[in-house]
Amino acid sequence: MPRTPRRTRTLALGAMLTTVALAAAGCSSGKPAPGPSQGTSSDNAANINATGQPVKGGTLKLIGSGDVDHLDTASGYYTATYTLERAYTRQLFTYPASTDPTKSTTIVPDLATEIPTTANNGISADGLTYTVHLRPDAMWDTSPARAVTAQDEVLGMKRLCNPTPNAVGAPGYYEGVIAGFQQYCDGFAKVSPTIPAIKAYIDGHDISGIKAVDATTVQFTLVKKANDFLNILAMPFSSPAPVEYLNYLPDDANFRSHTISDGPYAITSYTANQSIKLDRNPAWTKASDPARDAYVDHITVTEGQDEGPVQQQLQAGTADMQWDTTVPTASVPALKATKDPRLGVYPSGSTNPFLVFNEQSPSNQGALGKVAVRQALEYAVDKVAIGQIYGGPTLNTPLGQAIPPGSLGYEKYDAYPTPGSKGDPAKCKSMLAAAGYPNGLVLKDLARNAGKHPAVAQSVQADFKACGVTTQIVPVSQGDYYGKYLNLPSAAKAGSWDITEPGWVPDWFGNNGRANLEPLFDGRNYGPGSTDWGDYNSPAFNALLDQAMTAPDQATAESLWHQADQQVMKDAAIIPFETQNDAMFRSSRVHNAIFELFSQNYDVTEVWLSPGS
Repeated sequence: MPRTPRRTRTLALGAMLTTVALAAAGCSSGKPAPGPSQGTSSDNAANINATGQPVKGGTLKLIGSGDVDHLDTASGYYTATYTLERAYTRQLFTYPASTDPTKSTTIVPDLATEIPTTANNGISADGLTYTVHLRPDAMWDTSPARAVTAQDEVLGMKRLCNPTPNAVGAPGYYEGVIAGFQQYCDGFAKVSPTIPAIKAYIDGHDISGIKAVDATTVQFTLVKKANDFLNILAMPFSSPAPVEYLNYLPDDANFRSHTISDGPYAITSYTANQSIKLDRNPAWTKASDPARDAYVDHITVTEGQDEGPVQQQLQAGTADMQWDTTVPTASVPALKATKDPRLGVYPSGSTNPFLVFNEQSPSNQGALGKVAVRQALEYAVDKVAIGQIYGGPTLNTPLGQAIPPGSLGYEKYDAYPTPGSKGDPAKCKSMLAAAGYPNGLVLKDLARNAGKHPAVAQSVQADFKACGVTTQIVPVSQGDYYGKYLNLPSAAKAGSWDITEPGWVPDWFGNNGRANLEPLFDGRNYGPGSTDWGDYNSPAFNALLDQAMTAPDQATAESLWHQADQQVMKDAAIIPFETQNDAMFRSSRVHNAIFELFSQNYDVTEVWLSPGS
């Protein structure tokens, strides 16, 4: 996460702690880089509440609003889903739970025995072949328990581009990197989305760039060098899969009742939009898992509660941690004023929220497919007002670009500046008229119906109205938002929505240019499950993307990522609103609350509870 002047990844991460106070205070000068600091409390140990010896046992109670998007690792993409995946799945590589910003974003072995390098023959001299050795003692919770094998890793990768709507959320991480993956996926796309057809294709076809050398050795061959390949393998998408998963359609209701775990916990109960329960996985041992401690015996998730009731229960001690909400905006000042040690404020490293244009929508005679129209609407939004919804300037900073502070390629600029970042409706109106729409537009705004999302949609509605644009808010549940709308091209093409306000947390941090821009804006991968929600597809952007991903060094890549960021904004693919700090709260009985950037939550595998509570 370089800052000015250019620094290495390690130096930049180490410098983050010094920038947290500035970021939390709304400093917008220079290039503030958020990182996984453990909050703004003057006593970090108190905030983490890690005093005393860890205690095993008890039930950790999470409470929140919506459901997971998917339980299948092939497609799960919510940050809340990652909270669970940390507990019941494992990958070849992962990130350790740590309050040290360098350690928490540095790859470590998980199922793998070591980090492959050229020195240990894990990476070939040409940088195109990776050989990974698996631990022999990691087990599935099958009956009887059996070892996780290289064949399971191959199967997990082969399931990624299945022909159901629940395919991988970011196919570009794999299709453009691993040899033969694109060809394999092209064939899979033609297969009928039935259990027998999917199983037959997987059994009858291989990915040339992925093979099991033996039970504990898997080998990957790349199309071209990718210095972030281990980051890609650390994503939950890349998890191994047990052969039993071929008996179900990916992530259907039957699958969700039969998940199999190789992590410290197993899902023992799942009721959609209501509750999830995890119990200890009897096949897991600490000796087989260097990254997780697993202190509590049980984890429960209760859904259907908005942030206000969630906060009340956390403060009362009847629940322990937030699931998918943050502290209500109105509660933050008092908690900060009293220096409540249960409050933590953490830079998210996110672009969250932002507005996406559906460039395929037939509404208004396809107006949103026109760059001039989108550029006009860039001037409509009062970003400060949206920041107030999320806690005001102490927690949020207006953003004028796609790459947020703290990510590779960030250079502060605002492509469409307005006075005080509060919008310029007169300019928006005049530009719309010049684009051929003097009477404005009527747009459908797809908005999640919980948390702060309704308020964001209403704020956008007021801003667009001042610009002569009418928005019709279409409320949908958290669980349906991505899975049934944004990730389905058919919904976009049908005009089910015109604009919407999602958020984006990079899939990893450090050397993460690919993780910020490729999933959201590479239109060549548009299709079921894609995160390029608006079908933005620019040859100019794609060319910069390809150059950045194969750049010979990080400094060269950083310049190219910035140019790609500028191209996204020139094309007005999105309206960035702000970059946030997240206000989190936990009950008094929670100890060792270590914040994870990847889940935007505390690591449930590291929490322990006060004895006797």
